[in-house]
Amino acid sequence: MTEGFTHLDDSGAARMVDVTGKEVTVRSATATGRVLVSGEVISLLRGPGVPKGDALAIARIAGIQAAKRTPELVPLCHPLAIHGVTVDVMVGDDHVAIEATVRTADRTGVEMEALTSVSVAALALIDMVKAVDPAAVITDVMLVEKSGGRRGHWARPT
Repeated sequence: MTEGFTHLDDSGAARMVDVTGKEVTVRSATATGRVLVSGEVISLLRGPGVPKGDALAIARIAGIQAAKRTPELVPLCHPLAIHGVTVDVMVGDDHVAIEATVRTADRTGVEMEALTSVSVAALALIDMVKAVDPAAVITDVMLVEKSGGRRGHWARPT
């Protein structure tokens, strides 16, 4: 293995890390992000809804589905048994906040699943509102907390 790079073999080629020998532990990860939208979109989300339908429900479902399909999108991500996904979508004054928490009992963490969940939920939301606000922007996607595994608990400093 190339010194310090766990996903490279001795020749420098990309490889999936073998986690067979790692202990199965309960693991979770939470990620957040925001979609900046116009006041018109905020009004529609708080009122009659956007023309395409229930944008917030579609974003939640897309986020759940994305967490389960992360290894198909991220090349060196391990397929895991996802035991729980929670996606919360909250309408703010100028944005929609998205928070995803993914849980498993496995040999590797679910950080990528949580980040993918937030990202795809945000994309689905933009797809639902783009006719009203083509300038909507995804921003601030980040891991905010994780637990389990050898390193234990980590939280982003506030």
